[in-house]
Amino acid sequence: MTHDLPARMLRLLSLLQTRRFWGGNELAERLEVTLRTVRRDIERLREMGYPVEATTGHAGGYRLASGTDMPPLLLDDDEAVALAVALHTASSGVVGMEETALRALAKLEQILPARLRHRVTAVGAATVPMGPLPWNPVPRADPTVLATLAAACRDHEIVGFDYRTRDGATDRRRIEPYALVFVTGRWYLLGHDTRLADWRVYRADRVSDLTPTGHRAPSRELPADDPAAYVAARLATGPARYRAEVTVPLDAATAAARAFALPARVHPVDDHTSRLDLSSDSPRDLAAQLLGLAPEATVTGTAELAPHLEQLGRFLLEAARSLAASDEQPPGQPARFG
Repeated sequence: MTHDLPARMLRLLSLLQTRRFWGGNELAERLEVTLRTVRRDIERLREMGYPVEATTGHAGGYRLASGTDMPPLLLDDDEAVALAVALHTASSGVVGMEETALRALAKLEQILPARLRHRVTAVGAATVPMGPLPWNPVPRADPTVLATLAAACRDHEIVGFDYRTRDGATDRRRIEPYALVFVTGRWYLLGHDTRLADWRVYRADRVSDLTPTGHRAPSRELPADDPAAYVAARLATGPARYRAEVTVPLDAATAAARAFALPARVHPVDDHTSRLDLSSDSPRDLAAQLLGLAPEATVTGTAELAPHLEQLGRFLLEAARSLAASDEQPPGQPARFG
């Protein structure tokens, strides 16, 4: 039990800041005090200026209200360093968040104790991010959308939004959010569709007119152990314009690594042979995956992919001829693909 009142008050405030709503009995159990003590401590926080709101009834509890007069956020040492490192990473490569993350990082570093500021600046000085690679799509989702979805996942709050499908049509969705997952260069929302009564995966960059409903949904059990693996498996079975089936004399782990393939798309034939089911709306992406498996791969697939691979083949042949000729004479125009 926390007998030290200041320490208990800090612990209570820290708990209220970690999620949107706490039941009174939950707080009492976490603090190892009575519900009556929790009520007294809540009143003390209000007297100090913290806007703690209460709800009554069977599901009664407490939450911190948002507002411009919110007192400072409390972070322990590890949380402060983790936040600073995350902001440093976001300022170096998350599309749409660079300037905002830099401003937030500057404010945070100003208030960090010297012992923590030294740890944060050491990380910043020692890391040199490359930035997004040209063949690796970068996240284009609105940071505000991501933040709203993340809060809804945390609070089990139902949201509504317009969703642009693969064919360009827009439909209104009502979702119980479960998790945000970053995979294949994009952010995805995993949630339970209330209309379809089924789990669905949505690209966050296709979400618009996002509206929290204020209604909380009971926590659902995901039909998988790992949300990220579940999303990756669903993406692997999604529709795509171009497909290729590849058999290659490599074990499954090596084949997956060389082709940058989702795990669900790689099937071991034996210890030394694998089959990959590759698909994409971009022929360039598929061509890059096939090159990673060359030269011993056997390929079948959609005929529409053939002219794109032929174009790549001409590019590589011209590049090889240019390199061979460079020993004897100045090279001509560089070879181009696409």
